[in-house]
Amino acid sequence: MRCAVLLPLLVGCLIGAAVFPAAAAGRPVPETEPGPGAPGRVELWPAGQVPGEAARASTPNVVERSDDPTLPDRYIDNVSAPYLVAYRPAKPNGTALLVIPGGGYQRIVLDKEGTALVPAFVEHGGVTLFVLRYRLPAGRDDRQAALADAQRALRVIRADAATWKLNPHRIGVIGFSAGGHVAARLSTGFATVLPGSGDAIDKVSARPDFALLLYPVIDMGAHAHSGSRTRLLGERPSTALETQFSVQTQVTSRTPPTFLVHAQDDTVVSVQNSLLYYQALLGAGVPSEMHLFAHGGHGFGVRIPPGLTTTQWPALALRWMQAQGAEGTP
Repeated sequence: MRCAVLLPLLVGCLIGAAVFPAAAAGRPVPETEPGPGAPGRVELWPAGQVPGEAARASTPNVVERSDDPTLPDRYIDNVSAPYLVAYRPAKPNGTALLVIPGGGYQRIVLDKEGTALVPAFVEHGGVTLFVLRYRLPAGRDDRQAALADAQRALRVIRADAATWKLNPHRIGVIGFSAGGHVAARLSTGFATVLPGSGDAIDKVSARPDFALLLYPVIDMGAHAHSGSRTRLLGERPSTALETQFSVQTQVTSRTPPTFLVHAQDDTVVSVQNSLLYYQALLGAGVPSEMHLFAHGGHGFGVRIPPGLTTTQWPALALRWMQAQGAEGTP
């Protein structure tokens, strides 16, 4: 197994900051991330063999944006050696989620769309979470790096399913915002052939058994989140490139069952993104469920004012996951 121990991780030892506007104040907190060999850290690629990367990995930046220790809000960037951080329940129910946080393809939120999920999904739901630190487009020409990391992450989790006490046919993906774009790309491009490490894990299926997409970036055309599109595709992408990375155009009957959540008043990533994806899923005959809430804005994760009906999404998601068949078709 590619992890030092199998005991549940204490959220308090990993807490820190999410993504806010670039001008917001923050402080470096690299010590809140588990280093190589630390409990719960799962390396994706053999050391020094990340496809397309230098043998010597860069040092990631970890920044805390919150002044409230009860509401940590870290982000990470400059990741060149991707890895997972695992959160294992005391009594795993056999289901796992690969968690792909958002951050506009500029940074990766670690708490609002990562550690904050632990109480509902791990402690209450019995789901094992693997939160992905993936490569971002900045500084590299490879637009497929994040997809390659997501494919590898799903394969690594599935390859070690027995050790984690998981059903290899109940491994899903959950993605938020730009991380939702990565998750949707994995859902539609799990069989895309990308450079690997040449080991046995490369041969394991990367198809998620189900997908959950929260306020996802889907479209790269008229309804695109401009920051995500520019960082991933460049300032003036061609129509062909926009179409290729507009994930609603890539849906097939092999796309896994999907659960969508969006708020109507999201002014960052238009609700049209989820509507377009749902229509594509419907057209392909993919079993899907969509929950559109009037209020919530963007990036709410599970930190939602208690008066909003949007607070219901984690419970709905857990029930939907339980309803998925015990046997997938990886």
